Amino acid sequence: MNFKQQAADQAFSHVESGMVIGLGSGSTTTYFIEMLGEKLTIGHLHNIAGVPTSAETARLAQALGIPLVSLAELAPENPLPTLDLAVDGADEIDPHLNLIKGLGRALLREKIIESHARQFIVIADESKLVPCLGHGPLPVEIVQFEAETHVRWLTSLGCQAELWLEQGSTPVVTDNGNFLARCYFPEGIPDPYSLARVLADHPGVVEHGLFLDMADLVIIARPEGIQLKERK
Repeated sequence: MNFKQQAADQAFSHVESGMVIGLGSGSTTTYFIEMLGEKLTIGHLHNIAGVPTSAETARLAQALGIPLVSLAELAPENPLPTLDLAVDGADEIDPHLNLIKGLGRALLREKIIESHARQFIVIADESKLVPCLGHGPLPVEIVQFEAETHVRWLTSLGCQAELWLEQGSTPVVTDNGNFLARCYFPEGIPDPYSLARVLADHPGVVEHGLFLDMADLVIIARPEGIQLKERK
C-alpha cells in the first residue's frame, strides 16, 4: 500500500455495518471508497449507505455498488439529518487540525455534507501537514456573475487571486455551476477565522476552502507508520 492507501485503510477501524457515511472527493478518498465497495461486495460490511460530496464521487460509488442517499432522505421529518461518519482528504492540515480543502473542486458540497457528520475523519499523507494554512492556494467558489470583479476583491485581502482556468483557458465550473478562484497568500494565512468571516459575508462568494474546527480525527500515513491526531 502507498501512504494514501494506508491512511484510507486505517479509517475502517471506525466503520461499522449499518452506518451512513459521507463520502469525500479526491484521490485519497477514492482509495477509501474503493475499499468500502470491496468490503461490501465480500460481505465484511452490510447495510451501508453513502452520501456523496461530488458527482464524480457519486459515479464511483454507484459503479462499486455502494447504495447512495441524500441528507434529506435520511430524515425527511428532521431539520438536522446526521451522518454517522464522514471521510475525506485535505489539501492542508495545520497543528490545530484546521484544513484547507477544495482543490478537488468540490469544497461547497464537502462542507455541507461533512458539517452533518457526528465524526469527520480526514485521511492524508504527511505532505499535507503545514505549520500554518496558506502554504498553497486557497480555493474560493464564486458566482459566475461579475466573476472578474470578485477576483479583484479577493486580491484586496492581501493575496494574489486568480480565476481558476482549465487548460483550454476556460473557467473551471463546479458541480454547482459556479466558478472557482485560487488565492495565494505569500506569508500564509495569519488569521484563518477572520478571513473565513470576511469571505462568508461578501456577496458573490458562495463558499471558501477553510474548514475550521470541523475535523475530529486526522489519520496521517508516514514512513514511520500511522499517526493519529484527535481534536481535543
